[in-house]
Amino acid sequence: MESIHEVGSGIRDRLAAFIERLREQETQRRLILAIVCIALLLDSMLYVVIVPIIPDYLRSEWDGKGNDESGETSNGTSDDNSGAKIGFLFASKAIIQLIVNPFAGTLIDRVGYDIPMIIGLLVMFLATLVYAFGKTYGILFFARSLQGIGSAFAYSSGLAMIADRYQKEEERSKAMGIALAFMSFGYLVAPPFGGIFYEFTGKKAPFIILAFVALFNATLLLTITNPSATNRHWTKEKGTPIYKLILDPYILVAAGALSMSYVPLASLEPTIALWMEDTMHASSWQSGIIWLPAFIPHVIGVVIIVKLTQSRPEYQWLYAAMGLVVIGIFIVIVPFCKTVGVLIIPLCGICFGIALVDTAVLPTLAFLVDVRHVSVYGSVYALADISYCIAYFLGPILAGQIAAGAGFLTMNICLALASFLYAPVLFTLRKVHYMEPANQEVTVLLNEDPLGNQYRATDSDFSTNIKIQSQGASLASQPNGYPPNKQNGNTTFDGNVQQAPPTHIENENFHHRRISRSGENGSDQE
Repeated sequence: MESIHEVGSGIRDRLAAFIERLREQETQRRLILAIVCIALLLDSMLYVVIVPIIPDYLRSEWDGKGNDESGETSNGTSDDNSGAKIGFLFASKAIIQLIVNPFAGTLIDRVGYDIPMIIGLLVMFLATLVYAFGKTYGILFFARSLQGIGSAFAYSSGLAMIADRYQKEEERSKAMGIALAFMSFGYLVAPPFGGIFYEFTGKKAPFIILAFVALFNATLLLTITNPSATNRHWTKEKGTPIYKLILDPYILVAAGALSMSYVPLASLEPTIALWMEDTMHASSWQSGIIWLPAFIPHVIGVVIIVKLTQSRPEYQWLYAAMGLVVIGIFIVIVPFCKTVGVLIIPLCGICFGIALVDTAVLPTLAFLVDVRHVSVYGSVYALADISYCIAYFLGPILAGQIAAGAGFLTMNICLALASFLYAPVLFTLRKVHYMEPANQEVTVLLNEDPLGNQYRATDSDFSTNIKIQSQGASLASQPNGYPPNKQNGNTTFDGNVQQAPPTHIENENFHHRRISRSGENGSDQE
């Protein structure tokens, strides 16, 4: 009995030590990035997995020939308004997400990133189960709307986590690129994933699999972050309200680019399956598989922009403008494709253009918040999510109406013109990279390294309050201007110890210094 007790105690000790290692700063950065990638993958898959499933399923139900478990499709003709109804169902997620996002961004800025992410994943878990077992248009409409609530929390808090924990510009761009690669993989792999499962096993299977992924990811995040802990030494720095971010012209232009890049994709998703069925007599699995090859050019686009940003970050606006032009060119080609194989080519081009826009604009939003506002990222990425919501709200509704009234070709021409016309607007962002922070206040805790800029110290016995202004800085917590037990060094944002400031103070004037936030941690410029 004693040996069994010792074995159990040893297992508990090893488990506790393992959990502590998981909570180390660098380990948490990597795990958080992995969790965010899975969350974005899940959200994107849940959005487009219904593309080959729901239109065909509802058309079969409306024709009275649906078979839920076998997934057999109907060759009958749907109602005249079926395209518009499906378009509204697709857009319902964006409508709800558009309404919830401002509140989600504010909540994230107030309570941090962990709890909203867990909320988002659990709501997505419930929505996915409703998808699996729902059989009527109303129930599926409710599932789509519920997914919008979960996405509003998961997407905004996920990107904010990355921006908070990766402060260097090159690290942030790389991390954002990895997250976007996962998100794009979800968009592209979900249609064949859903189409194949729907064709051979029925509607429930793909949604049940995604539901368990959401539950697993929420459990993993809860384990490594422990958001309910009461002994945190950090309190949230007050972020810029979302309405003030919307009034920033640079942020508004960048967010508009995100919307314009996704309008073509959002317009094609609810219409292309029915168009392929009518013109190519394509099956459900074929309408899903056409998106899978587009993952390769999307990843190539992400890698190209990450590499270009490392060497020439001042041209991020140009990379995004080029992406919009590429999208406009290939969207016009889609209606002229006569076979499934040929159709894959313009879809690859569209996804390549989206990668250029996303990878260039998302880090730019975080940089704009750093230099023009407070470095708290919940609201700015809620605004980015609002941009996507506008695209997925206007896209399906307008696409369904235009395609039904003027035809599929006219719809694609309108989408191309919109992309071409918005590309020159990004010229206004050409000087963003050269901006410098005008006025910031940072509080640094000295007895442990922060995970990012999300929290600041509350323990006055171990903190140094550094107020950084455009003309200088002052060390205020100690009478001699130095942190306790750090008389020979100055703790910077990443915990590194740099050369100490001058000890000689004349006429109560400190030696003026500016701490750079351009990505070189701890670099001081006199």
